[in-house]
Amino acid sequence: MSNDCATRVMWGFGVGSALGASIGAMYGTYGAFKHRVPGVFKIRFVGQSTVQTGLAFGVFLAAGSFLQCGR
Repeated sequence: MSNDCATRVMWGFGVGSALGASIGAMYGTYGAFKHRVPGVFKIRFVGQSTVQTGLAFGVFLAAGSFLQCGR
């Protein structure tokens, strides 16, 4: 893997995780209020959904960037 390809994959993961984290934070906040999560557990609920969604989006965008490197 060339340096240019590694840079593209890294940026793909970064952009995907930032996008996923913002969507996860909105969805987590909505879910916490919808399911009436008590008190301080709301912070944990929102944090978990933010990290999980961010990592998922980041991995998929990095994989897509890796597949496009050969073209």
